[in-house]
Amino acid sequence: MQRDELSDQERAILDFEAQYWYYTGAKEKEIRARFNLSPTQYYLRLSHLLDRPAAMAAKPAVVRRLRSQRESRDAARSWRQNYRPER
Repeated sequence: MQRDELSDQERAILDFEAQYWYYTGAKEKEIRARFNLSPTQYYLRLSHLLDRPAAMAAKPAVVRRLRSQRESRDAARSWRQNYRPER
């Protein structure tokens, strides 16, 4: 496999993320069952995957949505860390 190609597991992760989950707990259970990864390991792997051009080529709509969600979380986290209430 070349560096710019996705593994079967990476493709499966993108397909999995294309689904909509109503309950976080159900998704986390399925992550453990399907990928044999803890949710922390899964989301770390997903985050790295989103930065790969091959992921964008394979599932552009999913990757754009997930990148947007990640950027929103990062912006909110940054805002909370820098927030200083006026007195």
